[in-house]
Amino acid sequence: MPEIKERPILFSAPMVRAILEGQKTVTRRPMKVQPVLKGKLWEVYGAGWGDGMTSVPAMPGHSLSSNCPYGRRGDRLWVRESLGYDCEYGHYFAAGGKHGETVYLCSLFDDEGAQTGPSYDGLLPERSVPSIHLHRHYSRILLEITDVRVERLQEITPSQCIAEGAWRIEDKALGRGHEAVAAFKDLWQSTGGDWDANPWVWAVEFRRVQP
Repeated sequence: MPEIKERPILFSAPMVRAILEGQKTVTRRPMKVQPVLKGKLWEVYGAGWGDGMTSVPAMPGHSLSSNCPYGRRGDRLWVRESLGYDCEYGHYFAAGGKHGETVYLCSLFDDEGAQTGPSYDGLLPERSVPSIHLHRHYSRILLEITDVRVERLQEITPSQCIAEGAWRIEDKALGRGHEAVAAFKDLWQSTGGDWDANPWVWAVEFRRVQP
């Protein structure tokens, strides 16, 4: 039976909230090694597919699957997010420095920095701990990979934009698919991604695992 591996993964505060709300069930990340078109065949990692294909499954045992940095179907991802830090007591922020309650900043502030969650004993974290430094012990979100594939970025569908958390599920009934794609484009570019380059990406679908 294949070993199940766990790997860390970074998400922005809005995307963490989308995961917690059940809105986000897939993430796209650019491939560091981009496929090269040779004649009418795209090639990377010893794999190849026709020029007309825009989505390729990373099947278990396939070279694409073994080279995906996020894992394969069945593997798990633990989410790194920013925490509060109590300078006086020298540890992740606790209620008055006494109770050991971890404060996740995305649940305390909104995207504009306004406080939306409760303070603890009337206190707020003195400073934040960047998500990149989060230890596994403090991660509250564990995801199980349910599917991995390779796709061209701009081939994303409106329904996948919703699954990315870029558009609200309740807006789906409005049928404005172009707005969903525009919202995902903005999200992609907000993280420094180049939409116009239309790179090949890893599309990693997941479900949240309850502790």
